[in-house]
Amino acid sequence: MTSTSTSGATVYGYPRQGANRQLKKATEAYWAGRTDADTLLAAARDLRSKRWVELRDAGVDEVPSNDFSLYDHVLDTAWLLGAIPDRHAAVAEGLDRYFAMARGTAEVPPLEMTKWFDTNYHYLVPELGPDTTFALDPTKPLAEFAEALELGILTRPVILGPVSFLLLAKDPAGAAEPLELLDRLVPLYVDLLGQLRAAGAEWVQLDEPALVTDQPTAVLERVAEVYAVLAAERVRPKILVATYFDRLGDALPVLAAAPVEGLAIDFTGPAAANLDDLVALGGIRGKRLVAGVVTGRNIWAADLSAALSTLETLQDLAGMVDVAASCSLLHVPLDVSLESDLDPELVGWLSFARQKLDEVVTLRDGLTEGRAGIQEALRVNADRLAARAASPIVRVAAVRDRVETGARRVSPYEKRRQAQQDRLALPDLPTTTIGSFPQTSALRKARAELRAGRLTDEVYQEAMRAEIRAVIADQEDLGLDVLVHGEPERNDMVQYFAEQLDGFLATRHGWVQSYGSRYVRPPIIAGDVSRPAPMTVEWSTYAQGLTARPVKGMLTGPVTMLAWSFVRDDQPRGETARQVALALRDEVADLEAAGIAVIQVDEPALRETLPLRQADRAAYLEWAVTAFKLATSGVRDDTQVHTHMCYAEFGDVLQAIIDMDADVISLEAARSKMAIVADLTAAGYPNEVGPGVWDIHSPRVPSVEEIVGYLRTAVAGFPADRLWVNPDCGLKTRGYREVRATLTNLVAATGQLRAEA
Repeated sequence: MTSTSTSGATVYGYPRQGANRQLKKATEAYWAGRTDADTLLAAARDLRSKRWVELRDAGVDEVPSNDFSLYDHVLDTAWLLGAIPDRHAAVAEGLDRYFAMARGTAEVPPLEMTKWFDTNYHYLVPELGPDTTFALDPTKPLAEFAEALELGILTRPVILGPVSFLLLAKDPAGAAEPLELLDRLVPLYVDLLGQLRAAGAEWVQLDEPALVTDQPTAVLERVAEVYAVLAAERVRPKILVATYFDRLGDALPVLAAAPVEGLAIDFTGPAAANLDDLVALGGIRGKRLVAGVVTGRNIWAADLSAALSTLETLQDLAGMVDVAASCSLLHVPLDVSLESDLDPELVGWLSFARQKLDEVVTLRDGLTEGRAGIQEALRVNADRLAARAASPIVRVAAVRDRVETGARRVSPYEKRRQAQQDRLALPDLPTTTIGSFPQTSALRKARAELRAGRLTDEVYQEAMRAEIRAVIADQEDLGLDVLVHGEPERNDMVQYFAEQLDGFLATRHGWVQSYGSRYVRPPIIAGDVSRPAPMTVEWSTYAQGLTARPVKGMLTGPVTMLAWSFVRDDQPRGETARQVALALRDEVADLEAAGIAVIQVDEPALRETLPLRQADRAAYLEWAVTAFKLATSGVRDDTQVHTHMCYAEFGDVLQAIIDMDADVISLEAARSKMAIVADLTAAGYPNEVGPGVWDIHSPRVPSVEEIVGYLRTAVAGFPADRLWVNPDCGLKTRGYREVRATLTNLVAATGQLRAEA
C-alpha cells in the first residue's frame, strides 16, 4: 500500500519453514547430497510463493519480501554486501560458499554464531576489518521482489539497515570497530535503493533493531547522517525504518527528525514505553507510523481492546498509522489450528503467526471503521481473556504457598572443591561432554512410534537402555573422565521437562527456527509450575550403574526453561522462574539421594535473556541468579554442580556467572577462539571452567593440533587444575562418525597437554 488516509495491516516477516518444515527437509537433503542446488532453490521459491499468498489472502495490505532465508537473514545481508571472508571466498561460488559461511567445511571454519538480541534465534556474525571491501550483489532481494510481483503482489523489501549490520559485526583481529566502515557501506545502500525502485518497489523497510540498545551520542549522530544521505537520493523507494524488541529512548528523536517517510515502532512489552516517549516528543505527524501493537514474540492472544486504545492514541501522533505485529513473526510457531491435541478452550487463549495476521487485520478494521465495526471480535476476545484469567490451570495455591529455603551453598567453593576431589578423584584437565549424544533416526522413530501407539512402553524403554549402554561404552573406550548418559529419551532439553511439569503445555507442530535447519518446539507456560514426580532419576541411575566413572545428572535450569518457552504474561517472570527453580530443586535432591555425584543444571539462556537496556539488567540478573541458586543449593559439599552456557556474548554477565557459584561452568569458546578465557581471567573467575574446544554446529572434525592450540590458549590464561576439556555444546545434531573422531582427538590433545604440564 502507499500513503493514504486509510490505515493498513502489515507484518515485518513470517515463519520460513512451511507447515511441514519443508525448508528444513529440503536444506538437509541438499547438505547430505541427496538433491542438487536447483531442487533446493525450487523448494524455497515454492515456499516463498505460498507465504506471500497466505499473507495476501489473510487481508494483509502490505506484504514483506526478502524476509525469507535459506539459513539466516544477517548472513544474507553479508552476502548482499559482499562481506565474505577470504577463507570462504576460496570455496566454490554459490550455495556451497554460502553454506560454508554458515556451517564451515572440513577445511574452513564458519562465521561465529550468537543470539539475535534477547531472542532464541541465532545469527551469523559478519566478519569485517580495516581491509574489508564491500561489493553489492542485489540478486536475492531483486529476485524475490520480482517473484512476488509475478503473483500480483507488490511487496515491501526488508533489508537489515547499515548501522545495525555494522553494530552486529566483528573484526576478529580487533583492529577496527566495524562502525568505522559506515562511509564505505552507505553507497551500496544508495545503489540498492535505486535498483529496488527501478524494479517497482514503492517502500523499503530498513531494520535498525540495534537502536533499541544503549547507544552513545556519537552512534546516534552517525544514524542521523546515514539516513540524511539515503533520503537525499532523488530516485528511491520511500524508506520505513523499523525497530523492535524494546524502547528507542534517545534514538526516537533522532529517527523522528530523519528525512525518511516512515517509522515502524514496537509498542509491546518493555517497548510500551515508546508510547509515552512519542507523546512527549509531540509525535511524528509528517510520517507514516507502523505501530507494532500485537506481540511478535509470544503466543498469547492479544488484548484487542487495549491494543486498539493504543492505536487510537497514536492516530493523533502521526501522519498515518498502520497496524503491525511488534517484530517479525519468525519467533512464533506457524498456526495454532494445527494443534489438534490441545484443549479447545486453551487454543482460544493462543495466537501463533497465522492468528496474529487475523489480529492485525481486525485491529486495522477497528482503527478504520471504529469499535462498532469489530464489536463481535472484541466481545469474543474479552471472553477468552476472562476465561484464561479465571482458569484453575493458571493459579495453584499449593505452588504459591511453598516456602523458599536455602538459596545458596552453605560452604565456600574451596571447601566444596576439596570434598569433590576426595570423592571424584579426577585428573587435571578432566574431559567430559555437555550432555546429549547424537539423536539418531532410530531414536526419533522410536519416540514417534511410542506416541502413535505402535510401540509398547516396555519395548521403548529397552531401546533407550540399549542406547545408554552403547553411549557409556563408547565414552569409556574413548577415555573420557566424566560421562553422560547421552539423553536418548529426550526430544529437546526444555520440552522433555515441560512435558513432565505441571503448568506447562506442549505442542505437536509449534516449530520455531533456532538457527539454520534447527527448529525447536518451545513449550507454553500457562500456569503455576510444580513437579509431580521425578523426571530423570531412573535414567541417570541406570547409566551410573553401568560404570565406575561418574555420570552427570542432566537438568535444564530455570532461566533457560523460561527463555526457551513461551512464558505466561500475567505475572513477573521472576515469579515464574522461582516456581520452576523449586520444581528443579526437588529433582536435584532426588538425584543426589540416588547417588549421582555430578549434577549439571544448564543455563545457556542466561545471557540471551538479558534486557537490552542497561537500566533493566540488574533486576533481571538478581532474579535469574537467585533462581539458579535456589535450584542447586540444596546439595552436600561433595556433590559437584555444573552449569553450561553457549552462543552468547558473556562479557555483560560475568559477575552474574561468578555469583551463580557453580562448581564448574562449561562455555562455548571454539568459534570465538577462546576469547572467554581472557574475560574470565580478567574478572577473577574463582571456580572451575570448561571452555569449549569443538564447535559442534559445524560438521568439521577438529584435529588434535587444533584442539591443543585451544587448550594452550586456555592454560596460558587459567590454572590447569581448574580447567575442564569439553565441546562447545551438546552433540545431538552431530553424527556418530564425527563424534567419535573428534572425541578421540579431544582426549589425545588433553593427554598431550597433561604430559607438558
